[in-house]
Amino acid sequence: MRFSYAEAMTQAHYYAPLAQAAEAAGYTSMTVADSLIYPKDSDSKYPYTDTGDREFLDGKEFIETMILCAHLFAVTSTLRLTPFVLKLPVRPPVLVAKQASSLAFLSGNRLGLGVGISPWPEDFANLGVDWAKRGKRMDECMDILRGLTTGEFFSYSGEFYEVDELKQCPGATERIPLLVGGHADAALRRAVRKGDGWMHAGGDGEELDRLLTRLAEIRAEEGDTRGPDEFEIHVISYDAYTLDGVKRLEDKGVTDCIVGFRVPYIKGPDTEPLDTKIKHLEQYAESIIAKA
Repeated sequence: MRFSYAEAMTQAHYYAPLAQAAEAAGYTSMTVADSLIYPKDSDSKYPYTDTGDREFLDGKEFIETMILCAHLFAVTSTLRLTPFVLKLPVRPPVLVAKQASSLAFLSGNRLGLGVGISPWPEDFANLGVDWAKRGKRMDECMDILRGLTTGEFFSYSGEFYEVDELKQCPGATERIPLLVGGHADAALRRAVRKGDGWMHAGGDGEELDRLLTRLAEIRAEEGDTRGPDEFEIHVISYDAYTLDGVKRLEDKGVTDCIVGFRVPYIKGPDTEPLDTKIKHLEQYAESIIAKA
């Protein structure tokens, strides 16, 4: 079992010392959140909270995800970074491929690229991308990332994108894992067909079990026989906070536990001191990671 430290919507200058502390404590990776805009007026609902409110995002310091990854890679040496998740189809895929290859190359292949479809129509509207057929657009973006990040000549002709035969150097020296986020059946199938793993966004244990069961069914339907080294399953679960629970998750095929130590969905600034955050992540590492 691997362990990812999650902290989001806190003070931006905390991320570097938190990444360094997580690396020193023995975490495999750290998640990096993605948020592009906060519209003043919106009827959109957030899909991963009970109320659907999104006001907790107002005023939070979000450094652009790929830029923050570059910063954190520069101050660490072994820690993996996992965008959780990059809103892929609102971005130009050729540019994302260049960013991902560059990050992987400079970091020694420490990027696990979590990708997903933004739940906000406003993201699409303000970035000049059509909301319709966003799933198909997502599939094409993943195809382009997969082809261009090799550093070899690649061309593409799809419904939404045309890429001339070209290469981007340097390419990643190892395959960049594409980890698909989302709970819809289409997202689970996309993770199997086009990705190297799936990222769970939270919820109760019963719902997680349903999603893991459905993911296994889809893998069987698709003839996917990849092992845990080739297909990653990242989950958020209360089971991750006990040794017996970690074993239960491992028995269910989970490869990576995502753990955090506060509820980030709060209005207003995060007032928890940096020292407290570091103490929490270190205590977990001592009681769980070191023994698991």
